[in-house]
Amino acid sequence: MRIKLVMLVCSVLAFWFQSSYAQITTPKSPVYSHTDTSKVTTSETEWKKILPAEVFQVARLKGTERPGTSKFETSKEIGTYYCAVCGNPLFKSDTKFDSGCGWPSFYEPISKTSIVYHTDKSLGMVRTEVTCGRCKSHLGHVFDDGPPPTGLRYCINGVVLDFEKAKTAEKSYAKKNKKEAKGGK
Repeated sequence: MRIKLVMLVCSVLAFWFQSSYAQITTPKSPVYSHTDTSKVTTSETEWKKILPAEVFQVARLKGTERPGTSKFETSKEIGTYYCAVCGNPLFKSDTKFDSGCGWPSFYEPISKTSIVYHTDKSLGMVRTEVTCGRCKSHLGHVFDDGPPPTGLRYCINGVVLDFEKAKTAEKSYAKKNKKEAKGGK
């Protein structure tokens, strides 16, 4: 009985910590929106106050998260990926693929205005940097070694991504589980 109680308390605390952590790392930006398409002109000083340090480092200072550290790299969930800085829709999950590069990879953005392209000549090489089309935050780079139909690989830092599960997929999954629990298939 005591072991079950301890396990229950640990489970509740783990759930609480996980949801609290998610809320802490989600930016509380006044411009954050999944529907507003107006350009964002927030100063770097203001971004530094608003964004978590790891998001600011990558998004505003053009940093790179360590490979293999993003929870999105191997995620198979169905939904939409948004800019963690401003909420701009960036990629649908059905364009995500396993590139083996250590970062979440996509072959196509949601729209032509979701992403802006820049020549990046840093680190002694020439690459194409991709930034958010709304707030100009650094997302990662795009390479021409991706799968069909585009042949592109958008290699994106997971720390600058937010994700929202598809509502219809979530409802369908819940219905299926409810039916199976009743003994149906």
